Amino acid sequence: MRRVLHIPSPVLLVAVAVSLILASVIDAWAIRPPKKPTGRVYLIHADRLTYNEYENPGAQRLAGNVHFRHDGMDMYADSAVFFQESNSLEAFGKVRARQGDTLSLRGDYLFYNGGTGIAEMRRNVEMRHRGQTLLTDSLNYDRLYGIGYYFDGGILKDGDTQLMSDWGEYHVSTREAQFNYNVNLTSPRFRLVTDTMRYNAQTKWSEVLGPSNIFHGTDVVYTEHGFYNTALETYRLMNAHQRTKVYRGITLKGDSITDFASRLEADSLVKDGDWMKAFGDVVYYDKEHKSMLLCDFGQYNDSIGQAMATGHTLMKEFSNEKDTLFAHADTLRLFTYDAYTDSLKTAKSDSVYRIVYGYYHARAYRSDLQVVSDSLLFHARDKQLHLYRDPIVWNDNNQILGEEIRVFLNDSTVDSIHVNRQALLVQQADSTLFNQVAGKQMRAYFLDGEMQRSEAEGNVCVVYYPVEKDSSIVNMTYAETALLKMFLKEKKMQRIWSPAATGTFYPISMAPPEKTRVTNFAWFDYIRPRDKYDLFEWRPKNKKDALKAQPKRVAPVQHL
Repeated sequence: MRRVLHIPSPVLLVAVAVSLILASVIDAWAIRPPKKPTGRVYLIHADRLTYNEYENPGAQRLAGNVHFRHDGMDMYADSAVFFQESNSLEAFGKVRARQGDTLSLRGDYLFYNGGTGIAEMRRNVEMRHRGQTLLTDSLNYDRLYGIGYYFDGGILKDGDTQLMSDWGEYHVSTREAQFNYNVNLTSPRFRLVTDTMRYNAQTKWSEVLGPSNIFHGTDVVYTEHGFYNTALETYRLMNAHQRTKVYRGITLKGDSITDFASRLEADSLVKDGDWMKAFGDVVYYDKEHKSMLLCDFGQYNDSIGQAMATGHTLMKEFSNEKDTLFAHADTLRLFTYDAYTDSLKTAKSDSVYRIVYGYYHARAYRSDLQVVSDSLLFHARDKQLHLYRDPIVWNDNNQILGEEIRVFLNDSTVDSIHVNRQALLVQQADSTLFNQVAGKQMRAYFLDGEMQRSEAEGNVCVVYYPVEKDSSIVNMTYAETALLKMFLKEKKMQRIWSPAATGTFYPISMAPPEKTRVTNFAWFDYIRPRDKYDLFEWRPKNKKDALKAQPKRVAPVQHL
């Protein structure tokens, strides 16, 4: 039997060879220890040298301008003890050590082991590396790995930023530092308190692990894992075991929050410049204005007072102690305006008001008021709620609709409702009978949350079922007029008034079917929000019930 040999291609052989070489290099790096300091510790100078073999064998006592050198490091002291056999020394007085032109150490005492390359500096220690200064009372510097670490409290100064902790280490080669236990980072603009932090002196990025607070003026940010840039004041905060929180307008007792004006919670937060972005199950609670906003994603710019929220948005307004208003839209946007100039807010000012836009599929619920529209606008200064594109408002057994609706609020209750174009008011008298008023415009007025009277004008058409003394309904009135006023009591239509009207009074059994409904009658009970949990399910109108589009009049084009 003849054997067939498969010869690999040259490209494959080269690839295999390169991979083997890389693997061997990586393995060698992984197991090869760092290069140890080499050679002996040399005494360069001392004013006086004494040696007593009987008192202290192997120890040379030095005094006056003592200077040692070992493997690129120079060490100076007022006095020292040199152990030449063990290649080590003890230095006293004003001790200094310098390695190259970037690293220097100062202290009152030094023990240096030339075999391990570890310098142990004690009392009033100062370590300088490039632009960073480390202050402590006990510092060990490992030349083998280029790491200085302290364990009895220390301060790292980097420009106007200062880091304090009980334990820390600093890497000379990467300029990275790690701090543990009672970490406190301060700058002229903020203060950060945490338990564990990693800090890079080159990039100015710090990583915090564990419960952490960032104090910035009257704001506090709480997180358990995040990254903070001390130069740009930018941060990326992520959800670990507890959600990230931002408190504004705080009152502090020590480092504990006793009161606040607002609170923001999210799975993660990103602050980039003036914009703050929140991701994942966002909850914003405005304690001062008694409102709450929930969404999947939101962003806010405090300098210009603009915000946006999207994804399962839900706004709660509970300034009315008796009830809470719930509102939902696909997207909510907030703009802040200056009250004096009516222009967008560009600086912090006390004279401001807000306008909130909601689009699309806007729905709202309160026990005395329900709303459905394609989009909405809320004007905080004028206390107006504008509803656009097929809007509907329900109050008890009353339904109001038209092309555009304005709801005027008095504090936390409805004051009046204005409807423009194709206005329709429907009141359910019983399961099959409906009082109806249709016109071009309509005004409804409320008292303590209940409709008291309504006015309609412009091609007004009325279908009215008067209630007898025994609460029965046996007659129906159909009328047409230019102006109508309707009065209600105990949520029922009591009487109507018109300066001049034409109409007919029918017994119910004899009323023509075409007279029991106005032309644009529709009862939209099937899309009415049933409760606050029903706001996220959008149910459109049936096509046959939708308002007929009416083009707006435009000025004719002039031809010369």
